[in-house]
Amino acid sequence: MSVLAVEELSRVDPAVGVVVDVQNTLVNNVFLRWADEAQRKKYFPRLASESVGAYALSEASSGSDAFALATRAEERGDHFVLNGRKMWITNAKEADIFILFANANPAAGYKGISAFIVEKTFPGFAVGKKEDKLGIRASSTCELLLDDCIVPKENVLGKVGIGYKIAIETLNEGRIGIGAQMTGLAQGAYEAALTYSKERNAFGKPISQFQAVQFQLAEMATDLECSRTLTYNTARMRDAGIPFVKEAAMTKYFSSMMAERVSSMAVQLYGGYGYTKDYPVEKFYRDAKIGQIYEGTSNMQLQTIAKLALSEK
Repeated sequence: MSVLAVEELSRVDPAVGVVVDVQNTLVNNVFLRWADEAQRKKYFPRLASESVGAYALSEASSGSDAFALATRAEERGDHFVLNGRKMWITNAKEADIFILFANANPAAGYKGISAFIVEKTFPGFAVGKKEDKLGIRASSTCELLLDDCIVPKENVLGKVGIGYKIAIETLNEGRIGIGAQMTGLAQGAYEAALTYSKERNAFGKPISQFQAVQFQLAEMATDLECSRTLTYNTARMRDAGIPFVKEAAMTKYFSSMMAERVSSMAVQLYGGYGYTKDYPVEKFYRDAKIGQIYEGTSNMQLQTIAKLALSEK
């Protein structure tokens, strides 16, 4: 159901869609799968009623190489002390609860990475600069500052050293949510272009009656249907307990490329008006680009697809 909600919201505003996506496919999903009973009782009511959640993995030097984390967690008695910086954190300005990853044992490499529940009010925690972005501008993206941030031991998710497993499994599912966001975005751009093509007249008739325009609309509709089918099928596989990692990567890759194509074609069909802020398609076009970047770049998705395809019998 979250896939359907994210898709429909993104049809109007992909920034709202990604807020809901992060809250559900990343944050709530982590609590469902990895939190203990006390953590669920404490945080689920807040996340369901009053608090926005955020997922803090990326850093300035660890984007695609997500586990090259510089943020450190040092155990001290009944708490951990976290130091470091996080970058590109969606929902950061509005969030109260953060799923934050730090390395508690750097000597162990990625096996030292741990996941912590960090609240905005914890000592030593601060939200830094809000990024001035190309698209999805209604969704905040900020830096997080951790200067001797005190996190109680009971706020460790799972156990120390399994953060890499939590991150990988959560992001695999998150890619389905991005597929839904990009599909909804493309649907909104397509519908706007379809309507405009019936209203805009040239040479004495609506431009929708010209074969060149009809072919463009047909390509958009076909791309869109392929993306929706792929997204829904991957979500079905996940819910059925069928291995879906390759399909999730395909969903993320195809839907993000498709959204850029469809929104670009929508701008083209609007002509000069499409390049202005008077109509919605320029926003869809700007919003689409992030789909090829966050939660794993397109190159990382291709790497995953190829690796898994080559390992199949």
